[in-house]
Amino acid sequence: MAGKLEKVALKPVNIALGFAAGTLAGVLFKQAWKVVSGDDDAPDAGDEDRGWGEILAAAAIQGAIFAVVKAAVHRGGAISTRKLTGHWPD
Repeated sequence: MAGKLEKVALKPVNIALGFAAGTLAGVLFKQAWKVVSGDDDAPDAGDEDRGWGEILAAAAIQGAIFAVVKAAVHRGGAISTRKLTGHWPD
């Protein structure tokens, strides 16, 4: 029963961490895109003034940053859960 209660109690924390991770990843992507391209705005797939290469490069960089931030937050949350509860989360 304690395991179920812990999952319910940690759900809002996980949601907040996910939101924070998405926000952080967005900020990091904007900074990375400025460094890579020198442009303040990343291209959108529907932007007809941008080429395929630029759009796909931006998508690849954004995807990589989001994946790394998500993995780091997930791993940090699991380690914190173990420290708080004494066992690794499911």
